[in-house]
Amino acid sequence: MTSGAYDVVGLFAASGQRAYGERLTQLHHALQCAALARRDRADDEVVMAALLHDVGHLTEDAAEAPQRHHGSAGAVLLQARVPPRVAWLIEHHVVAKRYLVTVDPRYAGLLSPASQRSLVMQGARLTFDEISLLEVHPWFGDVLRLRRWDDAAKQPEMDCEPLLEFRPLLERWFGAQHWPSGAGIDRSPTAIR
Repeated sequence: MTSGAYDVVGLFAASGQRAYGERLTQLHHALQCAALARRDRADDEVVMAALLHDVGHLTEDAAEAPQRHHGSAGAVLLQARVPPRVAWLIEHHVVAKRYLVTVDPRYAGLLSPASQRSLVMQGARLTFDEISLLEVHPWFGDVLRLRRWDDAAKQPEMDCEPLLEFRPLLERWFGAQHWPSGAGIDRSPTAIR
């Protein structure tokens, strides 16, 4: 991990108010996912991965593909600043969706329309070898939990804490942040109408 600040709060302030195919903003989705992780008593690294799992959507608009998707883009962006577990979880939350679609035929029907569309671009089902590699990874259980929180964190009316509540975690790994005022930053996020 490198020292020095990286303005992740500024990234959320600049791009987090965009919708991403659901009826909520990128920031509201990230905050919901992190809130669900905290509710389930996840440790700090898993909470941070939940908060930042879609950061790749904030930095690029490249088309999703099996080997290059927003999870891999986010992991590359943050890997020098966060513990390896956080970067791995961010990268593999997309693969976890593909895993669950492969092993549980009902799972695909539970995905939101936006997740169903991105699944096709991300490669849909995994191969037997891909499943085997994922299942033996030490963070496999964590990435499945993150995937479930990701799927559940799409409720436009869900109230959750603002990003400011995650200040100690963010500043531990990204250094001092500038905290502008705004919905989702220092007060509860608002739903897209």
